[in-house]
Amino acid sequence: MNYTNPVLPGFHPDPSICRVQDDYFLVTSSFEYFPSIPLFHSRNLIDWEQIGYCVTKSEWLPLMCGVPNSSGIYAPTTRFHNGRYYVITTNVSTKETGEPGFGNFIITAEDPYGEWSKPVWLDSPGIDPSLFFDEFGAVYCCGSCNGIFLYQIDVKTGARLSELKYIWQGTGGTCPEGPHIYRRGGWYYLMIAEGGTEYGHMVTMARSRSVWGPYEACPHNPVLSNRSTGRPIMATGHADLVEDGRGNWWAVCLGNRPICYPPKHNLGRETNLVPVLWQEDGWPQMGNNGVVEQTVETEQLPEAAGWQNSAFNQMPKPDEDFAFQEDFRASSLNVRWNYLYGPDEQAVHFGDETGLRLKGKAASLSDAAPCTFLGCRQEHHVCTVRVRLSFQPKCGGEEAGLAIYLNREHHYEAALTRQNGENLLILRRTIGSLWRVEQAVPCNAAGVTLEIAASKETYAFSYSVDGEHFTPLGGGEACYLTTEVGGGFTGCCFALYASGNGAVCENPAYFTDFHYTAKGVQ
Repeated sequence: MNYTNPVLPGFHPDPSICRVQDDYFLVTSSFEYFPSIPLFHSRNLIDWEQIGYCVTKSEWLPLMCGVPNSSGIYAPTTRFHNGRYYVITTNVSTKETGEPGFGNFIITAEDPYGEWSKPVWLDSPGIDPSLFFDEFGAVYCCGSCNGIFLYQIDVKTGARLSELKYIWQGTGGTCPEGPHIYRRGGWYYLMIAEGGTEYGHMVTMARSRSVWGPYEACPHNPVLSNRSTGRPIMATGHADLVEDGRGNWWAVCLGNRPICYPPKHNLGRETNLVPVLWQEDGWPQMGNNGVVEQTVETEQLPEAAGWQNSAFNQMPKPDEDFAFQEDFRASSLNVRWNYLYGPDEQAVHFGDETGLRLKGKAASLSDAAPCTFLGCRQEHHVCTVRVRLSFQPKCGGEEAGLAIYLNREHHYEAALTRQNGENLLILRRTIGSLWRVEQAVPCNAAGVTLEIAASKETYAFSYSVDGEHFTPLGGGEACYLTTEVGGGFTGCCFALYASGNGAVCENPAYFTDFHYTAKGVQ
Protein backbone atom coordinates (compact mmCIF):
# COMPACT_ATOMS: atom_id res chain seq x y z
CA MET A 1 0.00 0.00 0.00
CA ASN A 2 0.97 3.64 -0.38
CA TYR A 3 0.84 6.41 2.18
CA THR A 4 1.61 10.10 1.89
CA ASN A 5 3.90 12.24 4.01
CA PRO A 6 3.55 14.21 6.16
CA VAL A 7 1.40 12.04 8.40
CA LEU A 8 0.86 15.06 10.69
CA PRO A 9 0.67 18.11 8.42
CA GLY A 10 1.09 21.65 9.70
CA PHE A 11 3.18 22.83 12.62
CA HIS A 12 3.96 19.50 14.39
CA PRO A 13 7.76 19.39 14.81
CA ASP A 14 10.24 17.28 16.80
CA PRO A 15 8.08 14.12 16.93
CA SER A 16 8.66 11.39 19.50
CA ILE A 17 6.83 8.07 19.57
CA CYS A 18 6.27 5.01 21.73
CA ARG A 19 4.28 1.78 21.30
CA VAL A 20 2.11 0.08 23.90
CA GLN A 21 0.90 -3.27 22.48
CA ASP A 22 -1.11 -2.26 19.38
CA ASP A 23 -1.30 1.43 20.21
CA TYR A 24 1.13 4.17 19.21
CA PHE A 25 1.40 7.50 20.99
CA LEU A 26 3.22 10.54 19.62
CA VAL A 27 4.07 13.99 20.97
CA THR A 28 5.45 17.13 19.30
CA SER A 29 6.81 20.53 20.29
CA SER A 30 4.35 23.35 20.99
CA PHE A 31 6.57 26.36 21.87
CA GLU A 32 4.52 29.35 23.11
CA TYR A 33 1.12 27.80 22.37
CA PHE A 34 -1.15 26.45 25.10
CA PRO A 35 -2.34 23.80 25.96
CA SER A 36 1.17 22.38 25.60
CA ILE A 37 2.61 19.19 24.08
CA PRO A 38 -0.07 17.87 21.70
CA LEU A 39 -0.64 14.13 22.10
CA PHE A 40 -1.68 11.81 19.25
CA HIS A 41 -2.79 8.19 18.98
CA SER A 42 -2.75 5.68 16.11
CA ARG A 43 -2.89 1.96 15.49
CA ASN A 44 -1.41 1.92 12.01
CA LEU A 45 1.15 4.80 12.12
CA ILE A 46 -0.45 6.77 9.29
CA ASP A 47 -3.95 7.58 10.58
CA TRP A 48 -3.66 9.76 13.67
CA GLU A 49 -6.08 11.43 16.01
CA GLN A 50 -5.22 14.06 18.54
CA ILE A 51 -6.41 12.84 21.94
CA GLY A 52 -5.41 15.89 23.92
CA TYR A 53 -2.40 17.61 25.47
CA CYS A 54 0.08 16.57 28.12
CA VAL A 55 0.06 19.98 29.87
CA THR A 56 -3.35 21.57 30.42
CA LYS A 57 -2.79 23.55 33.64
CA SER A 58 -1.10 26.87 33.00
CA GLU A 59 -0.25 27.34 36.69
CA TRP A 60 2.07 24.33 36.41
CA LEU A 61 3.91 25.61 33.37
CA PRO A 62 4.49 29.32 32.66
CA LEU A 63 5.21 30.11 29.03
CA MET A 64 7.47 33.07 28.53
CA CYS A 65 6.02 36.12 26.81
CA GLY A 66 8.43 38.31 25.00
CA VAL A 67 11.02 38.63 22.30
CA PRO A 68 11.56 36.65 20.23
CA ASN A 69 8.73 34.24 19.64
CA SER A 70 9.40 30.48 19.79
CA SER A 71 10.33 30.10 23.42
CA GLY A 72 8.35 27.56 25.47
CA ILE A 73 8.16 23.80 24.93
CA TYR A 74 11.00 22.26 22.90
CA ALA A 75 11.36 18.68 21.66
CA PRO A 76 9.49 16.36 24.05
CA THR A 77 10.34 12.65 24.23
CA THR A 78 7.70 10.09 25.18
CA ARG A 79 8.37 6.62 26.56
CA PHE A 80 6.35 3.81 28.25
CA HIS A 81 7.79 1.71 31.07
CA ASN A 82 6.23 -0.59 33.66
CA GLY A 83 2.67 0.62 33.12
CA ARG A 84 3.46 4.33 33.10
CA TYR A 85 3.77 6.88 30.30
CA TYR A 86 6.60 9.41 30.49
CA VAL A 87 7.22 12.71 28.72
CA ILE A 88 10.47 14.59 29.26
CA THR A 89 11.04 18.00 27.69
CA THR A 90 12.30 21.57 28.10
CA ASN A 91 10.45 24.78 28.88
CA VAL A 92 12.79 27.26 27.24
CA SER A 93 13.21 30.86 28.31
CA THR A 94 15.32 33.16 26.15
CA LYS A 95 16.30 35.18 29.20
CA GLU A 96 16.93 34.66 32.89
CA THR A 97 13.51 35.06 34.48
CA GLY A 98 14.50 34.39 38.07
CA GLU A 99 11.29 32.39 38.41
CA PRO A 100 10.67 28.64 38.71
CA GLY A 101 9.08 26.73 35.88
CA PHE A 102 11.79 26.91 33.22
CA GLY A 103 14.27 24.20 32.26
CA ASN A 104 13.94 20.43 31.88
CA PHE A 105 11.13 18.42 33.47
CA ILE A 106 9.30 15.07 33.46
CA ILE A 107 5.56 14.44 33.53
CA THR A 108 3.86 11.05 33.76
CA ALA A 109 0.48 9.37 33.39
CA GLU A 110 -0.99 5.92 33.89
CA ASP A 111 -3.64 6.71 31.28
CA PRO A 112 -2.56 8.93 28.35
CA TYR A 113 -6.19 9.95 27.86
CA GLY A 114 -6.37 11.19 31.44
CA GLU A 115 -4.58 13.85 33.43
CA TRP A 116 -0.80 14.04 33.40
CA SER A 117 1.20 14.71 36.54
CA LYS A 118 2.64 17.93 37.84
CA PRO A 119 6.13 18.55 36.38
CA VAL A 120 9.15 17.11 38.17
CA TRP A 121 11.99 19.56 37.52
CA LEU A 122 15.49 18.30 36.74
CA ASP A 123 18.96 19.50 37.59
CA SER A 124 20.01 19.18 33.97
CA PRO A 125 21.47 21.63 31.44
CA GLY A 126 20.58 22.23 27.84
CA ILE A 127 17.58 21.12 25.78
CA ASP A 128 16.06 18.04 24.11
CA PRO A 129 16.25 15.58 27.03
CA SER A 130 15.38 11.93 26.41
CA LEU A 131 14.87 8.96 28.73
CA PHE A 132 16.35 5.50 28.21
CA PHE A 133 15.14 2.58 30.36
CA ASP A 134 17.86 -0.05 30.38
CA GLU A 135 16.94 -3.74 30.45
CA PHE A 136 19.06 -4.00 33.60
CA GLY A 137 16.83 -1.63 35.56
CA ALA A 138 18.75 1.62 35.29
CA VAL A 139 17.25 4.79 33.81
CA TYR A 140 19.33 7.33 31.93
CA CYS A 141 18.77 10.88 30.72
CA CYS A 142 20.60 12.15 27.66
CA GLY A 143 20.41 15.68 26.37
CA SER A 144 22.08 18.37 24.31
CA CYS A 145 24.29 21.20 25.53
CA ASN A 146 27.26 21.82 23.22
CA GLY A 147 27.33 18.08 22.57
CA ILE A 148 25.44 15.02 23.78
CA PHE A 149 25.61 14.17 27.46
CA LEU A 150 24.34 11.29 29.60
CA TYR A 151 23.66 10.66 33.27
CA GLN A 152 21.72 8.16 35.36
CA ILE A 153 18.48 9.55 36.79
CA ASP A 154 15.82 8.86 39.40
CA VAL A 155 12.68 9.39 37.31
CA LYS A 156 10.49 9.79 40.40
CA THR A 157 12.42 12.69 41.89
CA GLY A 158 14.44 13.96 38.92
CA ALA A 159 17.66 13.62 40.92
CA ARG A 160 20.94 12.75 39.25
CA LEU A 161 22.34 9.37 40.27
CA SER A 162 25.66 9.80 38.48
CA GLU A 163 27.95 12.46 37.12
CA LEU A 164 27.08 14.00 33.79
CA LYS A 165 29.29 12.67 31.00
CA TYR A 166 29.60 13.87 27.41
CA ILE A 167 29.38 10.82 25.15
CA TRP A 168 29.36 12.13 21.54
CA GLN A 169 29.89 15.35 19.61
CA GLY A 170 28.28 14.09 16.42
CA THR A 171 29.90 13.98 12.99
CA GLY A 172 30.84 17.65 12.75
CA GLY A 173 27.48 19.16 11.81
CA THR A 174 26.21 22.20 13.68
CA CYS A 175 23.85 21.87 16.64
CA PRO A 176 24.16 18.21 17.69
CA GLU A 177 20.85 17.73 19.51
CA GLY A 178 17.69 15.65 19.84
CA PRO A 179 19.43 12.51 21.19
CA HIS A 180 17.73 9.15 21.72
CA ILE A 181 19.29 5.87 22.89
CA TYR A 182 18.04 2.41 21.84
CA ARG A 183 19.17 -1.12 22.73
CA ARG A 184 19.34 -3.72 19.93
CA GLY A 185 21.46 -6.81 19.34
CA GLY A 186 23.82 -6.14 22.20
CA TRP A 187 24.52 -2.57 21.02
CA TYR A 188 23.52 0.78 22.44
CA TYR A 189 22.54 2.99 19.50
CA LEU A 190 22.67 6.77 19.88
CA MET A 191 20.70 8.74 17.29
CA ILE A 192 20.87 12.53 17.09
CA ALA A 193 20.03 15.46 14.83
CA GLU A 194 22.73 17.65 13.30
CA GLY A 195 23.03 20.55 10.88
CA GLY A 196 20.47 22.81 12.52
CA THR A 197 16.77 22.54 11.80
CA GLU A 198 17.17 24.20 8.40
CA TYR A 199 17.99 22.84 4.94
CA GLY A 200 21.18 21.09 6.05
CA HIS A 201 19.31 19.11 8.72
CA MET A 202 20.15 15.42 9.09
CA VAL A 203 19.96 12.37 11.35
CA THR A 204 23.20 10.67 12.38
CA MET A 205 23.88 7.59 14.46
CA ALA A 206 26.60 6.00 16.57
CA ARG A 207 26.80 2.84 18.69
CA SER A 208 28.68 1.33 21.61
CA ARG A 209 28.76 -1.85 23.66
CA SER A 210 28.45 0.32 26.78
CA VAL A 211 25.80 2.97 27.33
CA TRP A 212 28.61 5.27 28.49
CA GLY A 213 30.59 4.82 25.26
CA PRO A 214 32.90 5.21 23.54
CA TYR A 215 30.52 5.58 20.57
CA GLU A 216 31.59 4.82 17.01
CA ALA A 217 29.88 6.71 14.21
CA CYS A 218 27.90 4.89 11.54
CA PRO A 219 29.98 4.71 8.34
CA HIS A 220 26.85 5.56 6.35
CA ASN A 221 26.07 8.84 8.15
CA PRO A 222 23.86 10.71 7.72
CA VAL A 223 21.35 7.89 7.99
CA LEU A 224 18.53 10.28 7.05
CA SER A 225 18.65 13.63 5.24
CA ASN A 226 16.94 15.33 2.29
CA ARG A 227 19.62 18.01 1.91
CA SER A 228 20.50 18.91 -1.69
CA THR A 229 17.86 16.56 -3.13
CA GLY A 230 15.16 18.96 -4.35
CA ARG A 231 12.45 16.69 -2.95
CA PRO A 232 8.99 18.13 -2.06
CA ILE A 233 9.89 17.49 1.59
CA MET A 234 13.07 19.17 2.80
CA ALA A 235 15.02 19.90 6.00
CA THR A 236 14.34 16.42 7.38
CA GLY A 237 15.78 15.49 10.76
CA HIS A 238 15.12 15.16 14.50
CA ALA A 239 13.88 11.56 14.39
CA ASP A 240 12.70 8.89 16.83
CA LEU A 241 12.46 5.12 16.28
CA VAL A 242 9.76 2.61 17.15
CA GLU A 243 9.40 -1.13 16.57
CA ASP A 244 5.94 -2.38 15.65
CA GLY A 245 4.38 -5.60 16.87
CA ARG A 246 5.64 -7.59 13.88
CA GLY A 247 9.31 -6.74 14.25
CA ASN A 248 9.34 -3.91 11.70
CA TRP A 249 11.03 -0.62 12.57
CA TRP A 250 9.89 2.91 11.73
CA ALA A 251 11.17 6.43 12.17
CA VAL A 252 9.15 9.58 12.69
CA CYS A 253 10.98 12.77 11.77
CA LEU A 254 10.33 16.40 11.01
CA GLY A 255 10.52 18.03 7.59
CA ASN A 256 9.02 20.97 5.77
CA ARG A 257 7.34 21.53 2.42
CA PRO A 258 8.66 24.70 0.74
CA ILE A 259 6.27 26.91 -1.22
CA CYS A 260 8.71 28.87 -3.40
CA TYR A 261 12.31 29.31 -4.52
CA PRO A 262 14.63 29.93 -2.77
CA PRO A 263 12.95 27.49 -0.37
CA LYS A 264 10.64 29.00 2.22
CA HIS A 265 7.99 27.23 4.31
CA ASN A 266 4.90 28.62 6.02
CA LEU A 267 3.24 25.53 7.52
CA GLY A 268 6.06 24.90 9.95
CA ARG A 269 7.97 21.66 10.39
CA GLU A 270 5.72 18.63 9.96
CA THR A 271 5.82 15.00 11.11
CA ASN A 272 6.78 12.35 8.56
CA LEU A 273 6.99 8.54 8.73
CA VAL A 274 9.72 6.41 7.10
CA PRO A 275 10.37 2.65 7.14
CA VAL A 276 13.63 1.46 8.68
CA LEU A 277 15.56 -1.70 7.69
CA TRP A 278 18.46 -3.02 9.75
CA GLN A 279 21.34 -4.10 7.53
CA GLU A 280 23.71 -7.03 7.97
CA ASP A 281 26.36 -4.72 9.42
CA GLY A 282 23.95 -3.76 12.20
CA TRP A 283 23.29 -0.22 10.96
CA PRO A 284 19.85 1.05 9.88
CA GLN A 285 18.76 2.11 6.43
CA MET A 286 16.00 4.70 6.69
CA GLY A 287 13.53 5.67 3.99
CA ASN A 288 14.68 5.49 0.39
CA ASN A 289 18.43 5.09 0.97
CA GLY A 290 18.31 7.78 3.61
CA VAL A 291 15.80 10.07 1.89
CA VAL A 292 12.24 10.86 3.04
CA GLU A 293 9.83 10.49 0.13
CA GLN A 294 6.44 12.15 -0.04
CA THR A 295 4.78 8.97 -1.32
CA VAL A 296 5.94 5.76 0.33
CA GLU A 297 5.07 2.26 -0.88
CA THR A 298 5.35 -0.48 1.74
CA GLU A 299 3.70 -3.71 2.80
CA GLN A 300 5.01 -3.48 6.35
CA LEU A 301 2.47 -1.17 7.97
CA PRO A 302 0.75 -2.54 11.09
CA GLU A 303 -2.74 -3.87 10.56
CA ALA A 304 -5.53 -2.14 12.42
CA ALA A 305 -8.66 -3.94 11.30
CA GLY A 306 -11.89 -2.54 12.63
CA TRP A 307 -10.26 0.63 13.97
CA GLN A 308 -10.49 4.16 12.70
CA ASN A 309 -9.97 7.63 14.03
CA SER A 310 -12.64 9.74 15.64
CA ALA A 311 -13.88 12.07 12.90
CA PHE A 312 -13.91 14.92 15.42
CA ASN A 313 -10.17 14.86 16.11
CA GLN A 314 -8.84 13.18 12.98
CA MET A 315 -5.70 14.67 11.49
CA PRO A 316 -5.96 15.55 7.79
CA LYS A 317 -3.98 13.87 5.04
CA PRO A 318 -2.29 16.16 2.50
CA ASP A 319 -3.65 14.18 -0.47
CA GLU A 320 -7.31 14.15 0.67
CA ASP A 321 -10.06 16.75 0.95
CA PHE A 322 -10.61 17.99 4.48
CA ALA A 323 -13.18 20.02 6.42
CA PHE A 324 -13.25 21.24 10.00
CA GLN A 325 -15.96 23.41 11.51
CA GLU A 326 -16.71 24.86 14.93
CA ASP A 327 -19.74 26.76 16.22
CA PHE A 328 -18.25 27.30 19.71
CA ARG A 329 -21.51 26.31 21.41
CA ALA A 330 -20.16 23.12 22.99
CA SER A 331 -18.78 23.17 26.53
CA SER A 332 -15.29 22.31 25.24
CA LEU A 333 -13.26 23.37 22.23
CA ASN A 334 -11.95 21.08 19.56
CA VAL A 335 -8.37 20.08 20.44
CA ARG A 336 -7.11 22.01 17.41
CA TRP A 337 -7.55 25.35 19.19
CA ASN A 338 -4.70 27.00 21.06
CA TYR A 339 -4.07 30.13 23.09
CA LEU A 340 -0.89 32.18 23.06
CA TYR A 341 1.00 31.72 26.35
CA GLY A 342 -2.03 30.60 28.35
CA PRO A 343 -5.82 30.71 28.74
CA ASP A 344 -7.78 33.68 30.07
CA GLU A 345 -11.32 32.88 31.21
CA GLN A 346 -12.09 36.58 31.56
CA ALA A 347 -11.24 37.27 27.92
CA VAL A 348 -12.35 34.05 26.18
CA HIS A 349 -15.78 32.47 26.67
CA PHE A 350 -17.64 29.75 24.76
CA GLY A 351 -20.28 27.14 25.36
CA ASP A 352 -23.62 28.86 24.78
CA GLU A 353 -25.78 30.10 21.89
CA THR A 354 -23.69 33.25 21.41
CA GLY A 355 -20.72 31.18 20.23
CA LEU A 356 -17.22 32.43 20.99
CA ARG A 357 -16.94 35.67 22.94
CA LEU A 358 -13.60 37.48 22.95
CA LYS A 359 -13.00 40.49 25.16
CA GLY A 360 -10.04 42.37 23.76
CA LYS A 361 -7.09 43.03 26.06
CA ALA A 362 -4.85 46.05 25.77
CA ALA A 363 -2.20 43.99 23.94
CA SER A 364 -2.33 43.60 20.17
CA LEU A 365 -1.10 40.77 17.96
CA SER A 366 2.18 42.68 17.61
CA ASP A 367 2.87 43.11 21.32
CA ALA A 368 5.22 40.95 23.39
CA ALA A 369 2.42 40.30 25.87
CA PRO A 370 -0.61 38.02 26.18
CA CYS A 371 -3.36 39.09 23.80
CA THR A 372 -6.89 37.83 23.29
CA PHE A 373 -6.20 35.07 20.78
CA LEU A 374 -7.58 31.69 19.75
CA GLY A 375 -5.85 29.96 16.86
CA CYS A 376 -5.63 26.69 14.92
CA ARG A 377 -2.76 25.51 12.75
CA GLN A 378 -2.75 25.95 9.00
CA GLU A 379 -2.34 22.36 7.81
CA HIS A 380 -2.72 22.76 4.03
CA HIS A 381 -1.08 25.06 1.51
CA VAL A 382 -4.39 25.48 -0.32
CA CYS A 383 -7.33 26.03 2.00
CA THR A 384 -10.12 28.45 2.89
CA VAL A 385 -11.18 29.71 6.32
CA ARG A 386 -14.40 31.56 7.07
CA VAL A 387 -15.89 32.89 10.28
CA ARG A 388 -18.86 35.10 11.20
CA LEU A 389 -17.93 38.10 13.33
CA SER A 390 -20.31 40.35 15.24
CA PHE A 391 -18.63 43.34 16.88
CA GLN A 392 -19.54 46.91 17.67
CA PRO A 393 -16.34 48.76 18.63
CA LYS A 394 -17.13 51.54 21.10
CA CYS A 395 -13.85 53.37 21.46
CA GLY A 396 -11.14 54.33 19.03
CA GLY A 397 -8.60 51.58 18.49
CA GLU A 398 -10.83 48.67 19.48
CA GLU A 399 -10.76 45.88 16.90
CA ALA A 400 -11.60 42.22 16.37
CA GLY A 401 -11.01 39.99 13.39
CA LEU A 402 -9.47 37.04 11.58
CA ALA A 403 -5.69 36.78 11.14
CA ILE A 404 -3.12 34.58 9.53
CA TYR A 405 -0.38 34.61 12.16
CA LEU A 406 3.21 33.40 12.05
CA ASN A 407 4.48 35.41 15.01
CA ARG A 408 4.03 38.84 16.55
CA GLU A 409 6.14 40.50 13.85
CA HIS A 410 4.66 38.67 10.87
CA HIS A 411 0.89 38.50 10.41
CA TYR A 412 -1.98 39.71 8.21
CA GLU A 413 -5.49 40.42 9.51
CA ALA A 414 -8.94 41.63 8.52
CA ALA A 415 -10.73 43.36 11.37
CA LEU A 416 -13.69 45.49 12.37
CA THR A 417 -12.44 48.59 14.17
CA ARG A 418 -13.26 52.17 15.05
CA GLN A 419 -11.05 55.05 13.99
CA ASN A 420 -11.73 58.78 14.13
CA GLY A 421 -15.33 58.19 15.08
CA GLU A 422 -16.02 55.84 12.15
CA ASN A 423 -16.54 52.07 12.07
CA LEU A 424 -14.27 50.45 9.50
CA LEU A 425 -13.37 47.07 8.08
CA ILE A 426 -9.61 47.06 7.56
CA LEU A 427 -6.91 44.87 6.12
CA ARG A 428 -3.52 45.25 7.79
CA ARG A 429 -0.17 43.63 7.01
CA THR A 430 2.73 43.45 9.46
CA ILE A 431 6.10 42.33 8.11
CA GLY A 432 8.90 42.82 10.60
CA SER A 433 9.10 46.46 11.66
CA LEU A 434 6.96 47.49 8.69
CA TRP A 435 3.19 47.64 8.92
CA ARG A 436 0.44 49.20 6.88
CA VAL A 437 -3.36 49.31 6.72
CA GLU A 438 -3.80 48.26 3.10
CA GLN A 439 -7.57 48.78 2.94
CA ALA A 440 -10.19 50.57 5.04
CA VAL A 441 -13.88 50.23 4.15
CA PRO A 442 -16.69 51.96 6.08
CA CYS A 443 -18.76 49.25 7.76
CA ASN A 444 -21.71 49.79 10.09
CA ALA A 445 -23.16 46.30 9.67
CA ALA A 446 -23.97 44.34 12.82
CA GLY A 447 -21.80 41.51 11.55
CA VAL A 448 -19.63 40.33 8.67
CA THR A 449 -18.29 37.01 7.44
CA LEU A 450 -14.53 37.14 6.97
CA GLU A 451 -12.63 34.80 4.67
CA ILE A 452 -9.00 33.92 4.01
CA ALA A 453 -8.24 31.88 0.89
CA ALA A 454 -4.72 30.51 1.13
CA SER A 455 -2.53 29.28 -1.70
CA LYS A 456 1.19 28.70 -2.05
CA GLU A 457 1.50 32.26 -3.35
CA THR A 458 -0.95 34.43 -1.42
CA TYR A 459 -3.39 34.89 1.43
CA ALA A 460 -6.45 36.54 -0.14
CA PHE A 461 -8.97 38.26 2.18
CA SER A 462 -12.63 38.92 1.44
CA TYR A 463 -15.79 39.77 3.35
CA SER A 464 -19.55 39.40 3.13
CA VAL A 465 -22.35 41.14 4.97
CA ASP A 466 -25.01 38.59 4.01
CA GLY A 467 -22.71 35.55 4.26
CA GLU A 468 -23.16 34.65 0.59
CA HIS A 469 -21.79 37.40 -1.65
CA PHE A 470 -18.11 38.13 -0.98
CA THR A 471 -16.13 41.25 -1.81
CA PRO A 472 -12.32 41.15 -2.09
CA LEU A 473 -10.51 43.11 0.59
CA GLY A 474 -6.92 42.52 -0.51
CA GLY A 475 -4.18 40.16 0.51
CA GLY A 476 -0.51 39.47 1.01
CA GLU A 477 2.26 37.23 -0.20
CA ALA A 478 2.61 33.89 1.55
CA CYS A 479 6.41 34.05 1.34
CA TYR A 480 6.55 36.83 3.98
CA LEU A 481 4.87 34.59 6.54
CA THR A 482 7.56 31.93 6.44
CA THR A 483 10.24 30.83 8.87
CA GLU A 484 12.97 31.96 6.49
CA VAL A 485 11.57 35.53 6.58
CA GLY A 486 9.93 35.72 10.00
CA GLY A 487 12.25 33.48 12.02
CA GLY A 488 11.35 31.15 14.87
CA PHE A 489 10.33 27.51 14.82
CA THR A 490 6.54 27.61 14.42
CA GLY A 491 4.18 27.63 11.45
CA CYS A 492 1.20 29.78 10.51
CA CYS A 493 -2.07 29.72 12.46
CA PHE A 494 -5.51 31.05 11.59
CA ALA A 495 -6.39 33.21 14.57
CA LEU A 496 -9.55 34.78 15.95
CA TYR A 497 -8.59 37.77 18.04
CA ALA A 498 -9.67 41.00 19.72
CA SER A 499 -7.65 43.97 20.95
CA GLY A 500 -8.10 47.40 22.41
CA ASN A 501 -4.67 48.50 21.15
CA GLY A 502 -3.59 50.02 24.45
CA ALA A 503 -6.78 49.68 26.49
CA VAL A 504 -9.18 46.87 27.35
CA CYS A 505 -12.12 46.74 24.91
CA GLU A 506 -15.44 47.88 26.32
CA ASN A 507 -17.49 45.65 24.03
CA PRO A 508 -16.84 41.94 23.34
CA ALA A 509 -16.62 40.40 19.89
CA TYR A 510 -18.67 37.32 18.97
CA PHE A 511 -17.50 34.62 16.54
CA THR A 512 -19.68 31.84 15.11
CA ASP A 513 -19.69 29.42 12.18
CA PHE A 514 -15.98 28.81 11.76
CA HIS A 515 -15.19 26.71 8.68
CA TYR A 516 -11.83 25.39 7.47
CA THR A 517 -11.91 23.53 4.13
CA ALA A 518 -9.06 22.21 2.00
CA LYS A 519 -8.60 20.33 -1.23
CA GLY A 520 -6.32 17.33 -1.45
CA VAL A 521 -3.36 18.98 -3.14
CA GLN A 522 0.35 18.98 -2.38
